Amino acid sequence: MFDLKGRCLKVFELTSLIKETLESQFYSVQVEGEVSNFKPSSTGHYYFSLKDSSSMISAVLFKNAAKNLLYLPSDGELVRVTGDVSVYPQRGSYQIICHTVEKAGEGEILARLEKLKKLLAAEGLFDEAHKKKLPLMPRRIGVVTSPTGAAIKDILRVLKRRNNRINLIVLPAPVQGEDAARLIAAQIRRANMLKIADVLIVGRGGGSLEDLLAFSSEEVVRAVYESEIPVISAVGHEIDVSLSDFAADIKAPTPSAAAEIVSIESDRISTILSDTVVSMRGALRRKMEILTLKLDNASPVQMERLIKRNLNLASQRLDDNSENIKRIITDKLKMAGMKLALIISNLNASSPEEIFKKGYAAVFNNSQDRFIKSAFEAEPGDAISVRFLKDILKTEAKSAITIDNEQKTGTKTGSDGEKGDLK
Repeated sequence: MFDLKGRCLKVFELTSLIKETLESQFYSVQVEGEVSNFKPSSTGHYYFSLKDSSSMISAVLFKNAAKNLLYLPSDGELVRVTGDVSVYPQRGSYQIICHTVEKAGEGEILARLEKLKKLLAAEGLFDEAHKKKLPLMPRRIGVVTSPTGAAIKDILRVLKRRNNRINLIVLPAPVQGEDAARLIAAQIRRANMLKIADVLIVGRGGGSLEDLLAFSSEEVVRAVYESEIPVISAVGHEIDVSLSDFAADIKAPTPSAAAEIVSIESDRISTILSDTVVSMRGALRRKMEILTLKLDNASPVQMERLIKRNLNLASQRLDDNSENIKRIITDKLKMAGMKLALIISNLNASSPEEIFKKGYAAVFNNSQDRFIKSAFEAEPGDAISVRFLKDILKTEAKSAITIDNEQKTGTKTGSDGEKGDLK
């Protein structure tokens, strides 16, 4: 303790002593209380009070801590904060600087979501590099939400006001309950499989933390990440946060804001088209004026010279093209002649006349009226014709001999049918 008796302190000195005492004793404390006067500042920080039936303490949630939270409180809610007690010297008041904020009784849910968030972030599901750009003027908007909820009504109201030419496709799914996450993810995948939309809005109206849990499920977050169609996450109100917000290509604070993002007002479209038409007309008019000026300034001699020059260029191009065509035809004819010569050469090489030139002969059995390929196809006494290149030898079959590769042996067949071995 400080011995301050008899000492006269300056305000700064006393405040510093109090600040040092509080901050050294009250750090990382948990406080439970009701939120009052919760408001954001222009710098992104949040200021509010925590109170119970008999006391109140000021609290501040700085921007860096707030962006990592899944939940931002609102007035009247009972919350549990973790933070450090500090003194704000300029006002001489003490406050708690919050590191975490959670609904009282919901700490387990938020802890589980925080763990899942870190896991999915480590896998890269929230990386900015993966996010896709929205088309400038989408014509088909798919909405994954409850067909009877407030979200679809807000979206329809905005689109009717801004641009009723957009085609809206509702992909119905429950937005809370046991089967909600599975069906929401299934509708996102179905929209991608059928390619039924240019942009998907996935969301619902506001609700409690438990009501919004489906949009923080791992199944829905992965479906949003894997979607080839750009996804806008529009879950709850501006202060509500779901894990789908981090995986989506764009986070909209509300379903109405999502409809504003994807729609361009009809009046603006008309203005863009009108401006484009005016611009095109102006460009054509200027081009016509330039051409007219050139024609007005061109004398008959200049026109004649220009026409002759163009005719000469055209004639030269015609000559060049003719030479190219002749060269192509000549090359193709040469190639065809070479192919024909090769075919004729192959045919000649396999013709009977070429075979006869090499000393081969064809044997015809006149008695059986057929060509034979083996001596054993002739009977003793059969009349045989042996065809050579330029003449024919006529003879009579006497015997047949089998020729072995290692030694020549055979069987002689006589006119009486007797067989004897030959060597």
